[in-house]
Amino acid sequence: MHIPAAYLTVVLVWATTPLGIALSGATLHPILAGALRMAIAAVLGLLLVAALRIPLRWRGPALRSYGWALLGVYAALSLSYLAAQSVPSGLISVLYGLSPMVSAVLARWLVDEPAMPAYKWLACGIALTGLVVLFGHDLAVGSARLSGLLMLLVAVFLFSLSAVMVKRTDARSHPLAQTVGTVVLSVPLFVLTWWLLDGQAPTLDWASPSPWAVLYLAVFGSLLGFVSYFHVLHHLPASTVALVTLITPVFAMALGHWFNDEVLSATVLQGSGLILVGLAVFFFGGRWKAVGKVAAS
Repeated sequence: MHIPAAYLTVVLVWATTPLGIALSGATLHPILAGALRMAIAAVLGLLLVAALRIPLRWRGPALRSYGWALLGVYAALSLSYLAAQSVPSGLISVLYGLSPMVSAVLARWLVDEPAMPAYKWLACGIALTGLVVLFGHDLAVGSARLSGLLMLLVAVFLFSLSAVMVKRTDARSHPLAQTVGTVVLSVPLFVLTWWLLDGQAPTLDWASPSPWAVLYLAVFGSLLGFVSYFHVLHHLPASTVALVTLITPVFAMALGHWFNDEVLSATVLQGSGLILVGLAVFFFGGRWKAVGKVAAS
């Protein structure tokens, strides 16, 4: 896969996944939509690792790594699917953009990474201000969206913790094997959760966007997107890959507005804007500081 094509794939998949999550729950219970997505992805993934002869281990560090990854693939996604019933898909993308920042803070405590410089803490403060703007308005007016936003914050924390603990486990699994192993283990958890929360026999309405969104997320969101992401992560600088978290929320908000009639209120734009500014400072503040020193000298 060519690197530019892989990078474009990551941007497109990450920008459209929140909208896909919202649409998949149009006529299906949201957790069932997640279960179907993972089941299809698991079957395709198992066929792919078999065809490529990639070893898929089910014991030791590999199994522990799958377990930690389930925090992101099962727990965080379940909350995201439920939250998508009340939170605009574009806002889901914005909040998930915080995950690299949350991961960095958690890694400082859990993986003993070096202390973060002052500009990164400033970035966290700016992003936190954006969250206050988003949550403050909904808290003041008693919006039904508040519970969805809280679920998303927990989801982002679990997703970030998952990434840090997978890194800490260091199972040295092939990225595709890591993805497939985790997806396979997530399927029974999604099914059990759906049975406890709903358990009603589903009716697939092919005239609705739900089944098509599930298929799209299974093939592109759960497989092609991950493969492309790991490919660009291997070949491009981390700062270039980090740009994806700044680009995709803008596209995701536009797509939600155009295709799902999601309202982009002044509060959403202001809060999201502050979060994106915080992310920009977090990723590129060190470079700007170095440029400023050179210019001053």
